[in-house]
Amino acid sequence: MITIEEVSKRYPDGTVAVDRLSLDIPDRSITVLVGPSGCGKTTTLRMINRMIEPSAGRILLDGKDLQQQPVNALRRSMGYVIQNAGLFQHRTVVDNIATVPRLLGWSRQRARDRAAELMARVGLDPAMAKRYPYQLSGGQQQRVGVARALAADPPVLLMDEPFSAVDPVVRRGLQEELLRIQGELGKAIVFVTHDIDEAIRIGDRVAVLRTGGRLAQFAPPDELLSAPADDFVADFLGADRGIRGLSFFSTTGLNLDSTPVVAEDATTKQVAARVRPDVPYVLVTDVDGKPLGWAEPAGWTEGEKTLLPPGQTFEFGRDSLRVALDCAVLSPTGWAIGVDRTGSVVGVASQETVATAIRAAHAERDLGGGGGGPVDGPPFAKAGVGK
Repeated sequence: MITIEEVSKRYPDGTVAVDRLSLDIPDRSITVLVGPSGCGKTTTLRMINRMIEPSAGRILLDGKDLQQQPVNALRRSMGYVIQNAGLFQHRTVVDNIATVPRLLGWSRQRARDRAAELMARVGLDPAMAKRYPYQLSGGQQQRVGVARALAADPPVLLMDEPFSAVDPVVRRGLQEELLRIQGELGKAIVFVTHDIDEAIRIGDRVAVLRTGGRLAQFAPPDELLSAPADDFVADFLGADRGIRGLSFFSTTGLNLDSTPVVAEDATTKQVAARVRPDVPYVLVTDVDGKPLGWAEPAGWTEGEKTLLPPGQTFEFGRDSLRVALDCAVLSPTGWAIGVDRTGSVVGVASQETVATAIRAAHAERDLGGGGGGPVDGPPFAKAGVGK
């Protein structure tokens, strides 16, 4: 565990970057530091590995004062990932990853074997081992940065806005990869971001800091969203924090309807039989049950089969009600499509059905039942990759 006790950082010009900050950062969890510019997020992170020395207070690792440890040994015992990866441009991917093990005295072969193992763990093709950083995409470079930080199997991983320089699609993929790796390795991760959505998505606990480095609230993401400590936290979370809170309700209890689902070889009569007053469309699937599109009975004849795009799908039981609601809102028909892990259709749900599930989840949570359980976790735990 990392214990931050009444830590402050004041500069000679009078600037206070961190002011009497106290936090307990547990093992095997992701603790996210979030807040506006100038709130001391990066300063706090750098004080943990003594790139910056605190002006007051102390930081303990498993009960031992970091000030009493040799600084170089301390830094080598902590993985560190920064924005734009910070790779050595003159070294290959494999040698970048092997940097810390080599500094610790590992043989070249052992270090490279470890690098190859970590390339697979972070989702990098082995063929990239001999490439240089400039030959990689931004997302690939960030994966190399994560692998390098994990190379010596450090108990602590510090991450300073590591995914902020990549596009949203790549960023989401990197977040999923981090959650997967954390599920396997169970590090104590301290993650800095300015993005509240990222904080809620990956954090087991989130520390919201005010300008000047004062702690505003430290809580699990669902508690942060449902009970912000004050107006500052509520404003920082944004007006749509209620929507974000749906990330912690699973679709497991969502009532899916399979009646309006037909195969692509369905006859006009079969399609018409699937139509109800409340469901003016049918969902057409291929022979494997994958969605092809929505059909209006009037446009479905033996000679002409017109389809609307199926829209986005959600994985039933794994994705959250937030994802299901988003799918329903974006659907050309107003109905969300639930699929299994293979992508085959399980059933569909209207916006009204999703709303009913949301009301039921809130009611169950208020009664202490966990709201149907968050995604990939016990009641009120951090939602998993399916957010």
